[in-house]
Amino acid sequence: MQTKECRRKKKTVWIVISLWLMVITGCGKTEKVYLSTEEETEAAERVEQSMGQDTGQEKAEQDTECAVYVCGAVVTPGVYVLPGGSRICEAVAAAGGMQENAAYESLNQAEEIHDGQMIVVLTEEEMQNEQVQKDDTQKSDTADGRVDLNTATKTQLMTLPGIGETKADSIIAYREKNGGFSSIEDIKKIEGIKEGVFSKIKDSIAVN
Repeated sequence: MQTKECRRKKKTVWIVISLWLMVITGCGKTEKVYLSTEEETEAAERVEQSMGQDTGQEKAEQDTECAVYVCGAVVTPGVYVLPGGSRICEAVAAAGGMQENAAYESLNQAEEIHDGQMIVVLTEEEMQNEQVQKDDTQKSDTADGRVDLNTATKTQLMTLPGIGETKADSIIAYREKNGGFSSIEDIKKIEGIKEGVFSKIKDSIAVN
């Protein structure tokens, strides 16, 4: 007894064959083309084979699995294995959903996941701090990319050659005590920053 799915596939096959016949006969001409039983069978097999390949490709995509690490402001952080093509919202749901203090807009929940991805859900506070740091970076960098000694953060100062944590702290302490730097040469007043270090960083710093 044929199943509903089997009957549907056969119906589709014969529809395709009919359309094919219309094409080879001129799409509407009255000329009739008769196929032998063997030719009809071969045509049906070719169509079914093509349909089977498409179904196989779809099934292969569905069978692909992605392991993702969901962490941050979720109920149950951990590694979760989801079907290929899943979205971030599904990965978050697998981790128990977001916590009450989570920043829903911290990531694109409609984005498709990929194997080995780490999905971090920020809290509202973390997202605000991230935005503040981003704003500070924009304010502390000059238009030509140089670091402004009077507004740069400790992290930004430490990106300069020869400037470690201690020197960065000293630079910040100096500008707080003296109201800022008047020229880039003033940085040589910082202990440990002499002509050698200054020559390495002079093209990367500015004073506004």
